[in-house]
Amino acid sequence: MAQASLTNTGESLTRPDGWPGIVADWSSDQRAFKNVPWGKAMMWIFLVSDTFIFTCFLLSYMTVRISTTVPWPNPSEIFALEIGGENVPLLLIAIMTFILISSSGTMAMAVKFGYERNRKISALLMIATALFGATFVGMQAFEWTKLIVDDGVRPWGNPFGAAQFGSSFFMITGFHGLHVSIGVIFLIAIARKAWRGDFDHATPGFFTSRKGHYEAVEIMGLYWHFVDLVWVFIFAVFYLW
Repeated sequence: MAQASLTNTGESLTRPDGWPGIVADWSSDQRAFKNVPWGKAMMWIFLVSDTFIFTCFLLSYMTVRISTTVPWPNPSEIFALEIGGENVPLLLIAIMTFILISSSGTMAMAVKFGYERNRKISALLMIATALFGATFVGMQAFEWTKLIVDDGVRPWGNPFGAAQFGSSFFMITGFHGLHVSIGVIFLIAIARKAWRGDFDHATPGFFTSRKGHYEAVEIMGLYWHFVDLVWVFIFAVFYLW
């Protein structure tokens, strides 16, 4: 049965039952989640769903590695760099990890200065975060090139041992690298808006929050911190195990 309520003027409003009522509630106010911005709530929902995907990837990798009867390649040897005639285990991966974790710091400061309405510092910090991310992707491209061209690793096989190593590596690191690349693009777009003052003036367009609010910067921060956190798990499970 439809429910009725009164407006401030005493007029009666009828809310339909069932799905039409839910649609009416959500479409009437972009802040259906109490005081949580709509975009922020949607980003959390996206991150939860993305967590399931990465979890499935890592669990599949662990299952394959435990169950295979063929010797698994040693990551410390495969991902070593030759420095001064000696192989240094996981040097490139360690640098990549340091860069990505450092980018979380610049992103956090960008959110802080954004809510202080210091738009230029916030924009510069987002650009710095994007540069960190682009450097990470570039180093990952170098890692892929070395494995494919020099070592002969393929998704269907490799000369080091279990054939599943290649497919696991390219799937997990490739999917994460795609997330970082998308994040870099969005960071540049939002930094541009912050630098121009779009958030201060509520300039119409994509990713423009309410006037005087930098919610889009915080939402971007949530995404970026998630990408960094996922890499910590990839680093621990794939490279250190």
